Amino acid sequence: MRLDRHLGPSAMREALEADVRAGLTAAPKALPPKWFYDARGSALFDEITRLEDYYPTRCERAVLAEQAGTVAEHTRADTLLELGSGTSEKTRLLLDALRGAGTLRRFVPFDVDESVLTLAGKQVGEEYPDVEVHAVVGDFERHLPLLPTGGRRLVAFLGGTIGNLLPEQRTRFLATLASTLTGDDALLLGTDLVKDPARLIAAYDDPSGVTAEFNKNVLTVINRELDGDADLDSFEHLAVWDAQNEWIEMRLRSLRDQVLHLRALDLRVRLAEGEQVRTEVSAKFRREGVAAELAAAGLSLRQWWTDAGGDFALSLSGRT
Repeated sequence: MRLDRHLGPSAMREALEADVRAGLTAAPKALPPKWFYDARGSALFDEITRLEDYYPTRCERAVLAEQAGTVAEHTRADTLLELGSGTSEKTRLLLDALRGAGTLRRFVPFDVDESVLTLAGKQVGEEYPDVEVHAVVGDFERHLPLLPTGGRRLVAFLGGTIGNLLPEQRTRFLATLASTLTGDDALLLGTDLVKDPARLIAAYDDPSGVTAEFNKNVLTVINRELDGDADLDSFEHLAVWDAQNEWIEMRLRSLRDQVLHLRALDLRVRLAEGEQVRTEVSAKFRREGVAAELAAAGLSLRQWWTDAGGDFALSLSGRT
């Protein structure tokens, strides 16, 4: 397996310090969701995906299972490039379809976590011995232009992760990604769709408390990495539907007046009782909105598929 590193431990540390300092001194306060995902956070999210009320992973997998062969037929891709790869479990449906079509030559998993990439790359290499594995450690908001080129590439950005980007971030992301695509390349995008707010809130606030623990894990990461003293029991998890922006916000609400000490940053953060810190935005989409955002980036929507219930969509697009 080949491994490119565009993001080392020092860069990750600098990014964490910058995000925490900026986010916790802002008004209102906010933290990027990528800091949920240490080993414990990744395990908690995997647990979330198996909860009854958390439909996105289940629905996306259903669409992939039904349409992977069609994706392979339309793209004839020899390279599958997955952004935010993680363990690449769902992507095996695409790998199998492309291999079945006789076109698969290379798999490029791209993620910020080198340990996850190494494990996923090793597993894929063992399962698909004829496929070259070229893993890339990087941040998809910074390192898209450095992705491996050549051949016919299918870029997969799944899980509804694009919804974690704010509108201006999505605009930059799609424009940058589009600029790296050739006429033979294609983008397979997973987007969660607008639906009953009660179902959305249930998906992000399970009664067993797994999502609450996942949300609070960002405080665990900050405590460990920045020598902090946040008391997790002094915060509660909230999931709020923003009807105007059509997104779910996950927040942490302070249960008392408190001061967080982040000794590595020489920073003291005051929080009033009831004050909230936004930790994630998860935008929900409509087909016309997805098509418009793709078009603004120079991409044309070519195929659109949903699960039977119309909860989650996969779209296939290419350069206009």
